[in-house]
Amino acid sequence: MHVRHALTAAATAAASVLALGLVAAAPAQAAEYSSALKIKGVQYDAPGRDSNKCSGGNTKNEYLTIKNYSRSTTVNLRGYVVKDAAGNRFTFPATHKLQPGDYIKLRGNRGTDSDAKNVVYRQNCNFIWNNDKDTIYLYKPSGARADVHSYTKKSNDRDGNGYITYHG
Repeated sequence: MHVRHALTAAATAAASVLALGLVAAAPAQAAEYSSALKIKGVQYDAPGRDSNKCSGGNTKNEYLTIKNYSRSTTVNLRGYVVKDAAGNRFTFPATHKLQPGDYIKLRGNRGTDSDAKNVVYRQNCNFIWNNDKDTIYLYKPSGARADVHSYTKKSNDRDGNGYITYHG
């Protein structure tokens, strides 16, 4: 009887370890990145016919919205990197501070960055996001991933307006 109790205890312990292993593995697959900054949404397909001309083009109408979801921390965007699946990238070169709950739109084309208007321009007249599918990466200045989202027009843009919302 003593041996039987020992086997039952060992089996129970093994089952607990297995259960703990499964519980520990599950969050790693579904975990969000720990960052106050996240991608709020993307206008991946600028309204109208695509034209990447600096004068008269519509690349300024393609934008990425990044929001500070922290309740108490102001975040400086300097050194944050936005990248697409093909490796096109933009690094925030200047100080842009986002207060808790604040957002900024990273737009294509050339323009004057404005904290008051919550806008930063890529100073590049080429489109960055593909109109059919792409992946958007946001990296911290340390190189750690802050957020990532993949989309396809067919799966993620049900109303067909070229805009997808993430993180509400």
